[in-house]
Amino acid sequence: MKRLQYMLTRIAQGLLALVLIATINFMLVRAAPGDPVAVIAGEAGASDAQFVAQLRAQFGLDQPLGTQLQRYLGHVLQGDLGFSYRQQSPVLSLILERLPATLLLTGSAFVLSLAFGVALGAMAAQRSGTWVDSGITVVALLFYATPLYWLAMMAVLVFSVHLDWLPAFGFMTVGADLSGWARVWDGLQHLVLPALTLALFYMAVYARMTRATMREVAQMDFVKTARAKGVAPGRILRAHVLRNALLPVVTLAGIQAGSMIGGAVLTETVFAWPGIGRLMFDALLQRDYNLLLGCFLVTAGMAVLFNLLTDLVYTLVDPRIELQ
Repeated sequence: MKRLQYMLTRIAQGLLALVLIATINFMLVRAAPGDPVAVIAGEAGASDAQFVAQLRAQFGLDQPLGTQLQRYLGHVLQGDLGFSYRQQSPVLSLILERLPATLLLTGSAFVLSLAFGVALGAMAAQRSGTWVDSGITVVALLFYATPLYWLAMMAVLVFSVHLDWLPAFGFMTVGADLSGWARVWDGLQHLVLPALTLALFYMAVYARMTRATMREVAQMDFVKTARAKGVAPGRILRAHVLRNALLPVVTLAGIQAGSMIGGAVLTETVFAWPGIGRLMFDALLQRDYNLLLGCFLVTAGMAVLFNLLTDLVYTLVDPRIELQ
């Protein structure tokens, strides 16, 4: 009962946060220079004032800003994200069409980064002061400091252009007409480079965090007491050190899991991955207000959802935490 009450409270807080985020995003997008009318009129080569006025009336841009905001929030609360006049399709349909590709990419990158980051961090902490620790630390710092777009382009250059091991762009091989396991294998090959590229930065963060927290926990009194009692070193590492060291890592992973969806814009752009990040980038260039706001809202909703799941996982990892 207490857990249910906690979940309902957190869901209510998340919904309120989404309304505030939608309001802020609306104001920021409207404050940016340019609008869909200017882009469409420019592409059409039309500067007729009547034509521009008709477009503004069609998009609702001739209304006061407060009226536009009220209408937008009303539609959002009803689950309607609007209509993309550039794509001639409902915004929600466009996002749902691209969402599986983004979830596949970010989910794979998240699992890889967390698994390898924790493993490398634990290895570095266990061999603190050795060449293994130094090597892992240097590699983690290197990937942490390397720009993501440069890493993506180098991956394409090395593994696709020179070695020809993996496909560079897209979600599937165009025109291959594959099915069954052949289609799955083709998709996995296309997934490797973007998922690894996106995972390397976060893996470096988790490795450094795990190493630091494990070294800190290893010096605590309860760990020294376990050693004095003669508990096996492997059990001390797993049950006492690693379990307690994972608490801040879980918190950080939960925060970054939501931001990873919105942060995949560069990766999806370089690898031509048909996800929300690429859709958001195209909407920005085209000044497609409704589509851009829809992408912002969905990514914010995913971030709120992952934060809620993180809170629940946190209570399972550490039973000492009480739900309030």
